[in-house]
Amino acid sequence: AVLIYLFYPPLFLVETGEYQRTTVTVQDNNGTRLATVDVRIADTEDKRRVGLSRTDSLTGDSGMLFVHPEEAEYAYVMRGMSFSIDIVFVAGNGTVTRVHHEASPERLPISRYRGTGTYVLEVPAGWADKTGVDTGDTIQIPDTVTAADG
Repeated sequence: AVLIYLFYPPLFLVETGEYQRTTVTVQDNNGTRLATVDVRIADTEDKRRVGLSRTDSLTGDSGMLFVHPEEAEYAYVMRGMSFSIDIVFVAGNGTVTRVHHEASPERLPISRYRGTGTYVLEVPAGWADKTGVDTGDTIQIPDTVTAADG
């Protein structure tokens, strides 16, 4: 038990440091701009693990962009969160591969929201419906955004 605590401490003990910020732009298949989102970048294991658990809410065009060291299938859970979100999985080339609408922390047992990608964009619940973002659309992520631990 002590080893688990040392190598996988509770979220309140995880120190994430400062988050970099950037803006991502979402376009449909025709290149029409659907939305922009101001995001905090979760580019380390600790930042990805803590995620939005220390955030009280998200406003209309804000979110968090999770950056993984490689494209793979990931499962996201909503540990310690108090509000619903949309979860958008994005391939390394920026293509949206899956959208989970209205993911809720109140579902029991705890739901795992799965998808494939290098990036995961978490935004306010209802954002994907409001903006029209769907599988096959493109999210433009600045080239400077990379996983710090990859």
